[in-house]
Amino acid sequence: QVQLVESGGGLVQPGGSLRLSCAASGIGFRFYDMEWYRQAPGKQRELVAARTSGGMTNYIDSVKGRFTISRDNTKNTVYLQMNSLKPEDTAVYYCHMVRGYQDYWGQGTQVTVSD
Repeated sequence: QVQLVESGGGLVQPGGSLRLSCAASGIGFRFYDMEWYRQAPGKQRELVAARTSGGMTNYIDSVKGRFTISRDNTKNTVYLQMNSLKPEDTAVYYCHMVRGYQDYWGQGTQVTVSD
């Protein structure tokens, strides 16, 4: 059974940093592309960052230069390092992967950027 468990969210002031983690189990982690999504109140869920099994990365424009997605295949974990956080980064952040025709999501972790 595939499980994705996020951690690392919290309350941070504008300009601060957080590192999110997503621990995967039940899969051959290193073979799959991993993604981070976020969903702000009243908005659609959006893809924030992706890292392929081969190491390629992709980011939405609004986080380029501030966020970094990385993975540790020895720990079956994908990370999202978030720097220079802005209030508009406030959202629930989700880890996501696809295996075959099946989508897998974590439970989400809340990130709040506020004074």
